[in-house]
Amino acid sequence: MTQPYSMTSQMLGQLGLHSMIDALERQQSDPSFATMPFEQRLGLLVEYELRDKENRKVERLLKKAKLRYNQAVLEDMDYRSGRGLDPLQIQTLATGDWMRHKQNLILTGATGTGKSWLACAFGQLACRQGIGALYMTATRLFEELANSQADGSLPKLRRQLVSTPLLIIDDLGIGGINPQLGPVLLDVLDHQSIIGSLILTSQYPPSAWYDLFGDPTIADAILDRIVHRAHPLELKGESMRKLRAKKTS
Repeated sequence: MTQPYSMTSQMLGQLGLHSMIDALERQQSDPSFATMPFEQRLGLLVEYELRDKENRKVERLLKKAKLRYNQAVLEDMDYRSGRGLDPLQIQTLATGDWMRHKQNLILTGATGTGKSWLACAFGQLACRQGIGALYMTATRLFEELANSQADGSLPKLRRQLVSTPLLIIDDLGIGGINPQLGPVLLDVLDHQSIIGSLILTSQYPPSAWYDLFGDPTIADAILDRIVHRAHPLELKGESMRKLRAKKTS
């Protein structure tokens, strides 16, 4: 290894460009790069560094998202007849424009129809597009809201929830909603409507959500912040869990 190459690697390391060092080493060991113009070789080095940096960012976002199905991707979507899925609608949603415009997505349907999987697939999409996400079941969210309300850490939890561009709340309505948590949930969703987007999954259609809240005023306010800026998607058909079980049996 020549001294200039060693010095270049050292300086790249000081700049934190470690992927560029790896790419440079590969260029040095591959004779086919010897005749390549300098600008083209430099462009390849920069491209490799940028691509690796983007991959690391996606990995960090996926780790923070805590998706229930961290391998779910829209490319694996099952469009079989009877599920009620419109490929054109999914393709449009896959652009991510609704997230960039701070709109919401409401996924409804019977248990087992794939709502949670689809929510996580959109969470994965958000991370791949550089948009941070956070997944929580409604049960866990209400537990954490109640605990933080009791121990005085609610402001910290609220900041954590509303600092994420995409908040995913899975299975809204399971186990009901404590009326005392209605105002707290409204506060969280109010802040979220300002800074980002929301994905809600539920076995109940939005028209039935009024019954989930003890206070109709709170219900009106929450629905106003969610439904009017939301893309509804109802999943139908037989339970996907049952179908997978049939295939493996």
